[in-house]
Amino acid sequence: MAFLIEASCINCDMCDPECPNKAISLGENVYEINPEKCTECLGHYDKPTCVSVCPIDCIKKDPNYLEDKDMLLAKFMQMHG
Repeated sequence: MAFLIEASCINCDMCDPECPNKAISLGENVYEINPEKCTECLGHYDKPTCVSVCPIDCIKKDPNYLEDKDMLLAKFMQMHG
């Protein structure tokens, strides 16, 4: 399951440089996560770094992108294989 950044984001720029898949970018109003690139940091770290560094807890799982561990790992392998 990919993550999404809620509208309460304060654009602090903590998450963007932490994403190993370069899935985070500044959107029109707040940072956004590209679900096609988000692997929940699987293959890189033990837990999602964007969630860990967010000072206001505005990064949540995106219910529109339900993916299990195998799907996330396949996406990781496709990008970094």
